[in-house]
Amino acid sequence: MSTGPGADSAPAPTPTTPVPPPLSRRSSMFSSLKVRNYRLFFLGQVVSNIGTWMQRIAQDWLVLSLTGSATAVGVTTALQFLPMLLLGLYGGVLVDRLSKRRTLLVTQTSMAVTGIVLAALTLSGHVQVWHVYLAACAVGLATVVDNPARQSFVSEMVGPAQLQNAVSLNSANFQSARLVGPAVAGLMITGVGTGWAFLFNGLSFVAPVAGLLLMRARELHVVERAPRGKGQLREGLHYVAGRPDLIWTIVLVGFIGTFGFNFPVYLSAFANDVFHAGAGSYSLFNTLMAVGSLAGALLAARRGTARMRVLIAAAVAFGTMEIVAATAPSLWLFALLMAPLGMFGMTLNVTANTSIQMGTDPAMRGRVMALYMMVFLGGSPVGAPIAGWVTDSYGVRAGLAVGGAIATAAAVTIGVVLARVGGLRLSVGWNKGHPHVRFVPRERPEELAAVA
Repeated sequence: MSTGPGADSAPAPTPTTPVPPPLSRRSSMFSSLKVRNYRLFFLGQVVSNIGTWMQRIAQDWLVLSLTGSATAVGVTTALQFLPMLLLGLYGGVLVDRLSKRRTLLVTQTSMAVTGIVLAALTLSGHVQVWHVYLAACAVGLATVVDNPARQSFVSEMVGPAQLQNAVSLNSANFQSARLVGPAVAGLMITGVGTGWAFLFNGLSFVAPVAGLLLMRARELHVVERAPRGKGQLREGLHYVAGRPDLIWTIVLVGFIGTFGFNFPVYLSAFANDVFHAGAGSYSLFNTLMAVGSLAGALLAARRGTARMRVLIAAAVAFGTMEIVAATAPSLWLFALLMAPLGMFGMTLNVTANTSIQMGTDPAMRGRVMALYMMVFLGGSPVGAPIAGWVTDSYGVRAGLAVGGAIATAAAVTIGVVLARVGGLRLSVGWNKGHPHVRFVPRERPEELAAVA
């Protein structure tokens, strides 16, 4: 949550709470691209994200073709995300100590080498499933440091005034690649084989590495690094625990990431078991959700502030939309609901990400962002089996509705908690014939006595 102007429900700043400069309510959709360093970073990520999506598709297909086992595909995915769940906080400690630009040069290069080695093994015909497992684990280990470094480096490139716009454009960049990468990977796999998709991914890291090397270090916003010392992991956890605006935002993201974002479970079951439409409809659901996510990211880029009421409203709308989608009687209505579902989900993600970065001391940002990403990404391995069990036991409609109900309840509860922490109350009224809902300061007893 932003602690600067525009954070309607933010508690009063404490001495340890950084207060960014005033932000405009709206800005140009692409205003952060005027910053040369960020423009180089963004263009590099365009190429790299497409390659990353291509490798994800090719990796799963290769494991399935080598083993014929869906379980083996699941093991590959687990190996790639497990390091973040186990070591994510330690990655944040390293990021706070090191130069983020140099750290990214190392992590991006290591992932490039992994892609090229896997391509060489596949194209030469010597690849075995354990090679893919090892490559997935190597990428996961690099991500432990790469993810918080990339997240927190954005503020060093653009500064507080352009932070929300830059975070939103990063999300739009990723969602655009999500539309392009799998399609290109499908054509490449059927045309020339999976090895070439791995090779493209490995070579795609040339773009972000070149962008990092071409940046002007003097134009970066200087951030004091955390000195090397004992207890820095514990220090980061204590920092978050003492900041209700941070801890409750992370808790909200954790609940929704664990119970609301299990779309691989839900969408495949709706395609096969409910509508009996096969893989084509599953692809359609994912594509429409990606389109909605892209729209949500671009709309977030136009907002100049990260308001808590936007975060809570997006979370409530996301959970409610899941409940509505669970009752959709036809395939086409269900498919159409995927776009707004993706839009609200992306609004939630962008607003939470921006508010946490803007409300965090720069010296703590790596550790806080590592905790945020660990909770968000680590929720899926926990929530997916639960979602699968509910779906198998009571049907996919019940599974999706339960996920939406938990997301909605978490959003409402945390919204009330943050309002009370910030000394606010909900005000409902009419303004020029339209309903007007907002948080306003709660009257104190001495103020009521003065009025009396």
